[in-house]
Amino acid sequence: MFQRLPDAGDTTLSITVDGKPVTARAGDSVAATLLAAGIDHCRTTPVSGAPRAPYCMMGVCFECLMVIDGVGNRQGCLVPVRDGMAVEIQHGKRELAR
Repeated sequence: MFQRLPDAGDTTLSITVDGKPVTARAGDSVAATLLAAGIDHCRTTPVSGAPRAPYCMMGVCFECLMVIDGVGNRQGCLVPVRDGMAVEIQHGKRELAR
């Protein structure tokens, strides 16, 4: 369903998602990178554990919460991807780093 436009010669970056390498494009958000890589969800709900995926892609719905570089509850659609970034699927409720 989600697919990229033909390659426009964009710079590629490397991130890890749950410890596995994923190729990203410079300028993409973390949520867009996960969708392009075929990862079907970025978090599970605290009560039922149901998987949730990015929805609005503009920071309104909070469905794209994930752990980015060790900090939980980050909105993946608002965070630009950068080389070496470590991303984790967020399971249930995660407190913000203090």
